[in-house]
Amino acid sequence: MQTLKGDMAVASMPKTGSNLKHWSISGVLMICVVLAFFDKISIAVLFSDPTFQTVMGIGDDKTKLGWLMTSFLLAYGFSSIFLSMAGDLVNPKKCLTACVVLWGVLMALMGMAKSYEQLLVLRVLLGVAEGPLFALAYTIVKQCYSPHQIARASTMFLLGTPIGAALGFPITAYVLANYGWQMTFFVMAALTVVVVAVVVLGLRDVQLKTGAELNAGKKKMDWQQHIANCKVLFGARAFWAVCLFNTALLTYLWGLNGWLPSYLIEAKGINLKEFGSISSLPFIAMLFGEVAGAFLSDKTGKRAAQVFGGLLMAGIAMAAVPLIESPMLTILAMSISAMSWGFGVASVFALLARVSPDNVSATAGGVFNGFGNFAGAAAPVLMGYIVTQTGNFDNGIMFLVVIAIVGSLVLLPLIKKY
Repeated sequence: MQTLKGDMAVASMPKTGSNLKHWSISGVLMICVVLAFFDKISIAVLFSDPTFQTVMGIGDDKTKLGWLMTSFLLAYGFSSIFLSMAGDLVNPKKCLTACVVLWGVLMALMGMAKSYEQLLVLRVLLGVAEGPLFALAYTIVKQCYSPHQIARASTMFLLGTPIGAALGFPITAYVLANYGWQMTFFVMAALTVVVVAVVVLGLRDVQLKTGAELNAGKKKMDWQQHIANCKVLFGARAFWAVCLFNTALLTYLWGLNGWLPSYLIEAKGINLKEFGSISSLPFIAMLFGEVAGAFLSDKTGKRAAQVFGGLLMAGIAMAAVPLIESPMLTILAMSISAMSWGFGVASVFALLARVSPDNVSATAGGVFNGFGNFAGAAAPVLMGYIVTQTGNFDNGIMFLVVIAIVGSLVLLPLIKKY
């Protein structure tokens, strides 16, 4: 996730013709995010497949299963912080195309993996390849849209996250139920070919520049001045509170994404075909929450209160899940929880913008993203460890409840001011 604050100047906005074509640029980026989320979460559906577990030599060790998600997220967080600069050095359109091609190659190789170790390495490489995506998308948006269009264009591609989860789980479940675990990876690889074509054709007439080309002739900020500005940022308690809150926000997200399929199948007795038809509902609810939250946030300006309330309600609604026996009521409770999370997250970037100075927005965004991604990466393996050690899946769900409620309380001191 990338901060939406910073230098919004559009040095030379590309001529994109019709209004539809103009907004289609962000649409292309959203499709990339949808595919990336497919690739992220598809592995979670396999966590309850006996054939997959046997071939990989995993058995019932949920800690090992959790590492398949956590290893990806750790690599993703590292890459998003340290490799996103590639978009400043290489034309972002070429860089994006190369990244998407690499995703497809790695997904095909995963379908041919013969051991847990091979798959783990490939998941790490996939995380590295996907890490720069949001930075590249934001770079393209900044160059293609005027300042008053940036928020809408950025929100459009960010919606690829819940859409990707809403589509990815049922598609993977269907392929797994009918064609086996290897085919789930091959289908993702085939979808990558389609997305590469969309990127090449959709951005064909869009003229983009590298960071060096955009900054040609501009006076660079003195390093001493930048360090002084960073000291102001790092001395702000509000900034660190938002960073800490973001770790709880992403821990919830990746814990839910990593273990939703296994929890519903193993703890609630939902079979794979039923799972495919209902698994998208929490993420559709999350999508509606994000859209509604974005409009309310801009209307009221109560950023901290909205973000605090969203994660708190997500935790409270999730606390009801272990108490419910009905599969459909379980999905309803999860959907309310996910919608509340989406409602809150819609305002988190605006809150970050309020607590961080303009002149160090990129640094603020990098620290914010780094803390959140690395903490979120631990969620799948921690939940797997808890479930393995206690033998009770509900304890893993309660881990998310505690993280959400305690994490939301971090923002209480900021509600009045922000």
